[in-house]
Amino acid sequence: MKCLAIADLFINKAMMDAGLNALRDKGIDVEIREWSHESVEKLQEDNLRVEQEGAEAVALPAALLQDADDVEILITQFAPVNTAVLDKLPKLKYIGVLRGGVENVNQQAALARGIEVMNTPGRNARSVAEFTVGMMLAEMRNIARSHDALRDKFWRKDSPNHQAIPELGGKVVGLVGLGHIAQLVAGFLSGFGTEIIFYDKYVSGHERYEKVDSLDELVTRADVVSLHARMTPETENLINAHHFGLMKSSAIIVNTARSGLINERDLIDALQAGKIMGAALDTFDDEPLPDDSAFYLLNNVTITPHIAGSTLDAFSNSPKLFAEILLKKLG
Repeated sequence: MKCLAIADLFINKAMMDAGLNALRDKGIDVEIREWSHESVEKLQEDNLRVEQEGAEAVALPAALLQDADDVEILITQFAPVNTAVLDKLPKLKYIGVLRGGVENVNQQAALARGIEVMNTPGRNARSVAEFTVGMMLAEMRNIARSHDALRDKFWRKDSPNHQAIPELGGKVVGLVGLGHIAQLVAGFLSGFGTEIIFYDKYVSGHERYEKVDSLDELVTRADVVSLHARMTPETENLINAHHFGLMKSSAIIVNTARSGLINERDLIDALQAGKIMGAALDTFDDEPLPDDSAFYLLNNVTITPHIAGSTLDAFSNSPKLFAEILLKKLG
């Protein structure tokens, strides 16, 4: 079999080459080409456009697919796989995406041609989990806003919670969803002495953590609400004004998953009104945030530009992880 792997500025040719050695060991002919960009920012612009508009929104350079009509396996991270790509790869059987999702693949077109689309679940689970705990600490302990003030030579001591700045130890952390990332978060938090509760209708229970019967109960009890659910029609606006009304006024909410899990307008209203103490957010309905975003004016948020899963380790391990998944599929 012949495999074409498309590297980029995050998973470069050297990473791809090292990670796919297991395929070569099984006799698969692996060729690596690079989707070139002049900067990481330009790559991110293309990726964001694909995520927002679909795989057909961005065209690949013709040279990337030249003389590839015998390729049966295509591996990509950010490069879009659209109808133009599929037309160049008539023998394609498998598409491997080195990400948790497959947003950059025209799945309908692939399905129509009998091509199996595979992702790399959990490839950045640890990076997101570590970041999530960092966001909890940053918001509760005013790390980011104090840093921002000090850069402006302002020795800031006040904050939304300056009357009673909490510690994580002894607090109740409510996890919405108990998948791989959430379980890593729970494990990390065990070192802080937190009490973990979770709500997940697809998990029957856990030997170490308490399952609650409803989302209402979770948000009512939790000092920190952390979102780890999948984004589906069922979970869209999962957290809304109703839940902010139930949360403790001293509670914070953390979202390193998908922005659509929270009704963004309801969250902004709750933060502006002081119904909850704060929020730490890595994902937003509109990315990049528009210049007139209300989040820029809020004093009780920690905001980051969708970077929770972006670590060197997550990128470099992805090809190896996918190679293992593919070889199991091929038997």
